[in-house]
Amino acid sequence: MELAHSLLLNEEALAQITEAKRPVFIFEWLRFLDKVLVAANKVNKNYIEQMSLVEQLTGLISSSPGPPTRKLLAKNLAALYSIGDTFTVFQTLDKCNDIIKSKDDTAAYLPTKLAAVACVGAFYEKMGRMLGSAFPETVNNLLKSLKSAESQGRSEILMSLQKVLNGLGGAAASCHRDIYKNARSLLTDRSMAVRCAVAKCLLELQNEAVFMWTAELENVATLCFKALENSNYGVRVAVSKLLGTVMATALMPKQATVMRQNVKRATLEEVLELMATGFLRGGSGFLKSGGEMLKVGGSVNREVRVGVTQAYVVFVTTLGGQWLERNFATFLSHVLDLVSHPRATQTHVEAVYSRRCVSFILRATVGSLLGEKAQIAAAKDICQAIGKQMKAVEAVVNDANSENKAGAADVAASQHVMVCALQELGSLVQSLNATASPLIQEPSIGLLETVTSVLLHPSMAARLAAAWCLRCVAVALPFQLTPFLDRCAERLNNLKTSPEAVSGYSFAMAALLGGVHQCPLGIPHAKGKMVVSIAEDLLRTAAQNSRLSLQRTQAGWLLLGALMTLGPSVVRYHLPKMLLLWRNVFPRSLKELEAEKARGDSFTWQVTLEGRAGALCAMRSFVAHCPELLTEDVIRKLMTPIECAMTMMSHIPSVIKAHGAHLKASAAMVRLRLYDILALLPPKTYEGSFNALLRELVAEFTLTDNSANTTTSLLRSLCHYDDSVLLGSWLQETDHKSIEDQLQPNSASGSGALEHDPSSIYLRIPAGEAVPGPLPLGVSVIDASVALFGVVFPHVSYKHRSVYICVQLQMLDHFAECVKQAKGVRQQAVQLNIFTAVLSALKGLAENKSTLGPEEVRKSALTLVMGALDNPNPILRCAAGEALGRMAQVVGEATFIARMAQYSFDKLKSARDVVSRTGHSLALGCLHRYVGGIGSGQHLKTSVSILLALAQDGTSPEVQTWSLHSLALIVDSSGPMYRGYVEPTLSLVLTLLLTVPPSHTEVHQCLGRCLGAIITTVGPELQGQSTISTIRSSCLVGCAITQDHSDSLVQAAAISCLQQLHMFAPRHVNLSSLVPSLCVHLCSSHLLLRRAAVACLRQLAQREAAEVCEYAMSLAKNGVNITETGLEGVLFGMLDRETDRKLCSDIHDTLGHMLSSLAVENLSHWLMLCKDVLAASSDMSTAAPLGGGKDEESEKKDEMDDDTMFTTLGEEDKTKPSVAPRWATRVFAADCLCRVIMLCENANKAHFDLALAHDFLVLHLSDLIRMAFMAATDHSNQLRMAGLQALEDIIKKFASVPEPEFPGHVILEQYQANVGAALRPAFSQDTPSDITAKACQVCSAWIGSGVVSDLNDLRRVHNLLVSSLDKVQAGKGSSSQLYRESATTMEKLAVLKAWAEVSIFSEAKPKRVLKSTEEDEDDFGTVDELPPDSLITLVQPELPSLSRLWLAALKDYALLTLPAEFATQLPPDGGAFYTPETIDTARLHYRNSWAPILHAVALWLNSTGFNVSESTEETAAAMPNSQKRATSIMLNQAPGTPPTTKSLPELNKDRMHLILGKSSEFSFLCSPRPEEPVEHVTSCLQALHTLLDSPCARIHIAEDQLLGVELLSVLHRLLLTWDPTSVQLLVTGVVQQIVRAAQDYLQEKRNSLNDIGEKENPLALGEGGESGGLVPGKSLVFAAMELLMFILVRHMPHLSSKVSDSPSHIAAKSHLSEESARLVAATVTILSDLPSLCSPAGCMTVLPTILFLITRVLKETAVKSADNQVPPPVSAALQGIKTIVTLPTVKTDETQNQWASLIRSTLASVLEYSQPGETHHPVLDEVSVLTAITLFLWSASTEIIGVQSLQNGCINRFRNALNSSDPWVQAKCYQLLLSVFQHTNRALSTPYIHSLAPIVVEKLKAVERNRPTNNLELLAVQEGIKVLETLVALGEEQNRVQLLALLVPTLISYLLNENAFASASTASKDLHEFALQNLMHIGPLYPHAFKTVMGAAPELKTRLETAVRASQASKAKAAARQPPPTVHSTPTIKLKTSFF
Repeated sequence: MELAHSLLLNEEALAQITEAKRPVFIFEWLRFLDKVLVAANKVNKNYIEQMSLVEQLTGLISSSPGPPTRKLLAKNLAALYSIGDTFTVFQTLDKCNDIIKSKDDTAAYLPTKLAAVACVGAFYEKMGRMLGSAFPETVNNLLKSLKSAESQGRSEILMSLQKVLNGLGGAAASCHRDIYKNARSLLTDRSMAVRCAVAKCLLELQNEAVFMWTAELENVATLCFKALENSNYGVRVAVSKLLGTVMATALMPKQATVMRQNVKRATLEEVLELMATGFLRGGSGFLKSGGEMLKVGGSVNREVRVGVTQAYVVFVTTLGGQWLERNFATFLSHVLDLVSHPRATQTHVEAVYSRRCVSFILRATVGSLLGEKAQIAAAKDICQAIGKQMKAVEAVVNDANSENKAGAADVAASQHVMVCALQELGSLVQSLNATASPLIQEPSIGLLETVTSVLLHPSMAARLAAAWCLRCVAVALPFQLTPFLDRCAERLNNLKTSPEAVSGYSFAMAALLGGVHQCPLGIPHAKGKMVVSIAEDLLRTAAQNSRLSLQRTQAGWLLLGALMTLGPSVVRYHLPKMLLLWRNVFPRSLKELEAEKARGDSFTWQVTLEGRAGALCAMRSFVAHCPELLTEDVIRKLMTPIECAMTMMSHIPSVIKAHGAHLKASAAMVRLRLYDILALLPPKTYEGSFNALLRELVAEFTLTDNSANTTTSLLRSLCHYDDSVLLGSWLQETDHKSIEDQLQPNSASGSGALEHDPSSIYLRIPAGEAVPGPLPLGVSVIDASVALFGVVFPHVSYKHRSVYICVQLQMLDHFAECVKQAKGVRQQAVQLNIFTAVLSALKGLAENKSTLGPEEVRKSALTLVMGALDNPNPILRCAAGEALGRMAQVVGEATFIARMAQYSFDKLKSARDVVSRTGHSLALGCLHRYVGGIGSGQHLKTSVSILLALAQDGTSPEVQTWSLHSLALIVDSSGPMYRGYVEPTLSLVLTLLLTVPPSHTEVHQCLGRCLGAIITTVGPELQGQSTISTIRSSCLVGCAITQDHSDSLVQAAAISCLQQLHMFAPRHVNLSSLVPSLCVHLCSSHLLLRRAAVACLRQLAQREAAEVCEYAMSLAKNGVNITETGLEGVLFGMLDRETDRKLCSDIHDTLGHMLSSLAVENLSHWLMLCKDVLAASSDMSTAAPLGGGKDEESEKKDEMDDDTMFTTLGEEDKTKPSVAPRWATRVFAADCLCRVIMLCENANKAHFDLALAHDFLVLHLSDLIRMAFMAATDHSNQLRMAGLQALEDIIKKFASVPEPEFPGHVILEQYQANVGAALRPAFSQDTPSDITAKACQVCSAWIGSGVVSDLNDLRRVHNLLVSSLDKVQAGKGSSSQLYRESATTMEKLAVLKAWAEVSIFSEAKPKRVLKSTEEDEDDFGTVDELPPDSLITLVQPELPSLSRLWLAALKDYALLTLPAEFATQLPPDGGAFYTPETIDTARLHYRNSWAPILHAVALWLNSTGFNVSESTEETAAAMPNSQKRATSIMLNQAPGTPPTTKSLPELNKDRMHLILGKSSEFSFLCSPRPEEPVEHVTSCLQALHTLLDSPCARIHIAEDQLLGVELLSVLHRLLLTWDPTSVQLLVTGVVQQIVRAAQDYLQEKRNSLNDIGEKENPLALGEGGESGGLVPGKSLVFAAMELLMFILVRHMPHLSSKVSDSPSHIAAKSHLSEESARLVAATVTILSDLPSLCSPAGCMTVLPTILFLITRVLKETAVKSADNQVPPPVSAALQGIKTIVTLPTVKTDETQNQWASLIRSTLASVLEYSQPGETHHPVLDEVSVLTAITLFLWSASTEIIGVQSLQNGCINRFRNALNSSDPWVQAKCYQLLLSVFQHTNRALSTPYIHSLAPIVVEKLKAVERNRPTNNLELLAVQEGIKVLETLVALGEEQNRVQLLALLVPTLISYLLNENAFASASTASKDLHEFALQNLMHIGPLYPHAFKTVMGAAPELKTRLETAVRASQASKAKAAARQPPPTVHSTPTIKLKTSFF
């Protein structure tokens, strides 16, 4: 392939390769050339090169190139001329014309001709008017050959003509008429590809040819209608585009053409009239094909109607949204007139089809072209239209007596108008969601009145549509749901006597109940009771009045069915009543059943059957919506009526015979309901009835008693999704799905309508449908029977199974013989149904993992299936293939599979007809698909070779399609086993791609699928080099060909192939060409292509978001669909237009990936994007008043607009975005905003620091606040939630960001007003609870953030909380209830939680220090300063009531968390904030808010010291007995006091409070759910900590040791599940509190023993007693040690030998983080406190462990740091050593020896750790080790004296430190030595003085030569001198002279002479001063000795005198220093912590 990459074609290489590969080589060269030419300039093409290139290219024309090759060839030739010399262009053109004229008509010459035609087209398109002179001849030439060409030639010529017209524009005017005349006749060509080409050509022509939309307008329309007859989808799209565009141009011609010729414009009426003729009359009328007659023999051609429907949409879209806005009323009335026309509604199914079409027109125009404001206006217009219709209907109904026939017809027609209008209104409101609130609130519109008036329409369809519309309104505006229900209930009661009212209002109520599940806040529980009572009443009174009995029966059951959708929480209460009602509808026994048959007339039977159908329907609804209530008992009770219904089925035919056929429908309804409910119940429950049931089912779908040839609609869904190419079911995936369904071949396809099954009004809508559309009853019953057959069949015993299959076989044979009439249509129908049932059964078998049974069953099934593989109906063949595969899967035996495969092999080898070739090739594919590569491996070779041969059969595209499709299935299922066949398959695929005509799109689609399957099979190998590169380049060539295909499905396949390639070999996929092509597809009119493009972008954006955006921007320069907002902008725009769920979720993901990788780098761009989207909110909110004063102005504006219309409505408005972003997109943008904030936080904290910012988030703060504000104050509730969330994020992240320009202030302060304004609306009366709850959260975040310093400013937000607190105190049932009770629970708890948070903040100290008043230059006084406790002043007044409410909420939560077995103990009427009906939902709300409330309660109890000042009763009331029981059960211990609260002292009452707190925590901390937020855990721990602050609680927990142990073990368990350090820190805090409490308690006990003076030793108290044993589970110390050890090992794994020895442990010791260090320090501190809780014997048990841990921590953490800081763990360890060494309790006689050895070993290990020989990676900090040694020497001297080895070790460590090079170590060492030397016990200090004093003197003497250069060195010298001075002071009088003789000369040697002093460093000068001071001080202290020394050395004396003189002369610092004290009685170690 690389050889093909040269500028000129490498002919030698071409000659060397095989014939087969040449086309690929040439194509690859042309691709390369194309890229080169695009990049090339005029300059560098030299003439010679150009000539040889032209020669090679023109040579290729006659080498019969394939379709893709000719396309590229033409493109390259044209490009070459347009950038090079145009010298020989006419020569080349003539050459092409000669080829076209050639008389050679053979098939071999055809490709050459087509290539010439393509070249001509490309030349004109590229060079246009340059070739103007030659164009008449060219066009004539083309038109001439058009007449004689075959279909491929015709379409190629037409495409060329289109390009000629495009290139020449207006210059081709002279030929326009000729082209039009010639093309016109081809619009009805029998080849669909030609029709498409003509449509495109004429579309190009109408741009310039004025006559097409003036004189010829009617003819064009008629032509288009004819072209739509018998058309396929592609033709319909192309022709409708032509028709719509021509009509739009006729109405609004383009500016230029109008200026040129004086044209009479068509009026809107004329244009619409023309379109309507197509819709109503359809086609030519007399050319009916036979197939057409078989469909309902009406005269309206469905294909034409569907095509015209699409044309309407094109027409409006072309004219644009503004036009639609202005002319909506006219357009609406026209479209609605279409449905009321008798021609459109000849039969019921036709009427439904017409309605579908009209709804499609409205949805596609109003739904997507209009913005939200315009949609609201459109909804008003629709309302008026409905009102007008309804008035007319009422007039006719009231005028009933005048025998008005015409009126009755009008009413019948009006129902369809109503349905369309109401459905559109519903869809509009639903899409507008809460934005539609103005529509409801504006009385002038009267939307609700209008819609409810239709509930009384005489026609059921209209009533149902009105009910549906109400449901849409209620779902969009949930606050309307409850009022609607009440209003309907009231009207239903008032108008009980009108049949329409009973029916209409019950429909409305059912619809509203069905919508409840879409409203998260639900409806009040009482509404369920109301519905039940209404329904009961209706059923009870049904028999009273025969005129109403039918309606009342239906209405009653409908309401009960709808009630079931509310779910188990409501239905549970009404179940017994329901079971009773169901039992009573059916006869109790067979006897009664028999008796029944004899009674009654046709009317009573009708009512009875309807009643039973209704009851079964309500049962089905119950089973579907309340599976939790289906206990065995309930199922048993349900089975009684169901079995009765099954028995009744067999009696019905006789009843129908007796009373007339009109009962058939009711009977069918009963059967449908029965099948539906049986399919939902477990088949085991009705095993006994299988026989009768299956007989019934088989009779149903084999049409035994049914004269109509009804077919099931399930076949497509039972076939495999991938077979859509064969079934054409990909139409389901187009934008036109809802109307294209009408053209599918099965019965009544696409004719779904509400009136076919009223129960669908309350059921969930199937995904992807806007309005539920159940199929007509006849089809639904067959569907239900087929589905039930699939459920039951797998459960039948073998014996019966064969019977049923035999029955089917007999029937088939029977039909095959008997039913030859009506051209076998009936036979087809029965076969289709039977096959669907078989497939359904096989699918059921596979899902149940059961098998097909004995040989004869298989045989009969196989015969059945094999017979259908040769059926002429492709759908049946498809189903047979699928069934064969499923059968192989179910049987699963190799021999069986081999037999089936062999049969197909033989058939394929011999058969020559298309039918059996296609059927059996699919059979092979399906076998492989279901058995997989392993099961069918041995047949792989044969299958592949046969299918490859079939795929080359060029004569039949159908065979190629089926065989390639099967091949793709085999490649997919074989996986790696296929690797050996990849090369031949790939070369075949390429050959076919290069030769198959593009009009055979199905073949190309299958080729694309094969290519994708091959890529997946080769997989990651594709990255490799060498051999694999040919496969890879073949794949790339294949993708390139399919990408260039004109069909959108083929392009979609190409995209998914490239997507696979990119996954496996990303380097080889060229993004620079792929991304722009994907971006162009985003605007495609084909849904599948848009889906594929977005899916691919989503994958690319995951890895290479930046490149994707960059390449997409390259399109912006070329003015394609991308603007300056880039690809992101386009995707945001798509979210407003797209409704497909999958597509939208992919767009969300793509934007998400782009945001994650790009937003932080490019903040302003992304924030602008979000801002632009969100800005639409503010536009909308101004549009709230809809009617009002604007009318007059707008009318004036309209008059003006008429003149300006010409100029504005041309091309210009295409650039503006079509509609403002809709609410869902705005919600997404608000979510993006939150994500950006989060991403910035994770990326870089500097985003939140103004001082550092460049393009950081903080610079955009005002934008962020503005966006959050816009969102939070929008109409849409979802958007408000998102806005409040964003606001909360902003407050939390920016609360502490300072404002650099005003020190002491934070940046958020300037936005107080915005925050207040954003929150205020959320607290208004009519705001839904969830929003208020969210707003409370934001309030507490704002108050607690400490941003606002002024109380008055805080009050704004604080008042909102106060007002909502008043609401909470109002108690239950005060406000009128709109939502379910748990919504109120949510709101109240949110308020309490917010208050709790505020109160917690107020207790904590303010976060930032505010400027003090002195600094305040402006004289504000101190008004706006916050005193530290100011927040408390806000909370204080509310505390009494708050504390009561908090306790109540905690009590509720404690009850709600009880295990299920205590459910009976719950109070029957609910708690303080929940009702018993909504317990399950309430639990969630409590779970979200209890933690802060608990913390606040703890703080409150702590601050009042448990001395609650409220009346005892009140608190006692908060703690009823059940509560005590509950808490005691939870704690597994008896309550501390008998439950007689009233008479108890205060203290016990408080103790119960404490247990209350505990109960909540215990239940939580024992098992926090992993999904619980960490805040809950922290709140809970903080609450515990706070509680334990109060003495009362501490006494309580210390008295009852088990409670402490239990609490510690709970905390331990918590640590096992929660990792964050913050949680661990809090836990250590709580542990410390518990230990301290125990210490205090023990101390008190000891003191009291001392006071009494008992004989017992008070010290022996404590754990361990005399023996020293600690009992796990009872011992507090043990529990604490377990927990602390866990924390230590978590942070320092090498402490545990288990961990460090395990192989997975890595030896590297990491440096502890700051938080970990704090944690370790805290644990060490608690550890050292534990021995104080033990008796002396107990101490000996725990101390070894504790000392080991502390010394190890010291060793691990005492690491030298640059700034000589002492890390917290080290100081904690040192402090701990001190605490333990000085323990008072341990030194008893028994333990003395043990204690001494402990202390010695500890010191020994400390010495061992600091062995100087070891090379420590982190350098050990000598100072800490010395400090530890000194602690031992100082505090445990008795134990250590005389242990020589220890003494030597210690002396060594000091010696090393003295000799250290680090002055800091020296200084500290001197300080520590000083304390050792001063020890009172001389026995200890003497050896140290003897060993170390000489070294000190040496060191100090040496300083003279090496004076200090910095402060540290100076400090070391000063500390050393202090040691010497101390030694002098310690020495006896007689030795004083010798000692002074050491000190004085040293000091004098430090003095400088005058000259040196001037030039010396500061440190040196300071030393001089220091020495002088000391000497001046020593002299007077020891006068005698001093003189002696001085006398002995005269030179010293002189130096001293000189210095003294100099000092006096300068007099600078003579008295500055205080002399240091002489004898230190205390040591002077000055570490961070004083340990002494």
